[in-house]
Amino acid sequence: MHKKQDLAWQRAQKRARLKKKTGNLIVSGILFLTAFLISMPLILLICGSLKGTDELKSALGPVLSDMDAMVEFKLFPKYPTLRHWIELLFDKPEYYVVFINSLKIVAGTLLGQMIIGVPSAWAFARFSFPGRKLLFTVYISLMMMPFSVTMLSNYLVLKDLSLLDNLWGIILPGVFSTFPVFIMYRGFCGIPKELLEAAKVDGAGEFQVFFHIGLPLGSAGIGSALVLGFLEYFSLIEQPLAFLKDRSLWPLSLYLPQIGLSDAGFAFAASVMGLIPAVFVFLLGQDYLEKGIIATGMKE
Repeated sequence: MHKKQDLAWQRAQKRARLKKKTGNLIVSGILFLTAFLISMPLILLICGSLKGTDELKSALGPVLSDMDAMVEFKLFPKYPTLRHWIELLFDKPEYYVVFINSLKIVAGTLLGQMIIGVPSAWAFARFSFPGRKLLFTVYISLMMMPFSVTMLSNYLVLKDLSLLDNLWGIILPGVFSTFPVFIMYRGFCGIPKELLEAAKVDGAGEFQVFFHIGLPLGSAGIGSALVLGFLEYFSLIEQPLAFLKDRSLWPLSLYLPQIGLSDAGFAFAASVMGLIPAVFVFLLGQDYLEKGIIATGMKE
């Protein structure tokens, strides 16, 4: 009797394990298929950068010109070539100009946000002063306004400051953006008040508390703001399009759409090259980004 019960129990365990393995395989297959579909645009970019000019013209002609034909974009190239990558790396110095312009905008904006935004976020999280809630509400309201709403006011201010057609006209409005302040503020709010009070009791000044406790423990919010800021300002389109007329000052996001069908392969290669910094920064700051997003969802 006991042997029959043991055999039945073993069979039930085997069925449970088999069912679990089957479920895991199904879930893994669905996740793999989803990941493949999501990454398909990147795969098409990479494969397109390896195709010849004639092959790209025949594939993209019905979309980018007046050709009367069916669109047929095959995933893998018939005759792979690195000519477009060689042209990008060695024969197109203007690409490096616009690429450096994008890096200047990102570096200047993020540096300014750290200088202005970090102390502002700390002040909102650490101090109580008259009008604090009202001022923070104004910050949140400005954060939700799209660029189309503030474009005219920004244009008039930049014109009076003689910053139109200048990279500083793109950098300075980004420096005073309210979104990174909100992200860093939520990160600072997660620091236990008891710890800050204990540091004050031990004789630490406000600057010591800020540099030795606030910055290390609020690094998740700061890192999250840096990652999100890089991804945003490296691909800016509206602000440069509105405030920059000199093409030598254009960032990469404005340069790529100007490439015609005859240089489609170069456009593919340039797009892949432009993705590398964004992907690198995202992977480098992924942990900070996740912690910062979690911090923004915590109740004060």
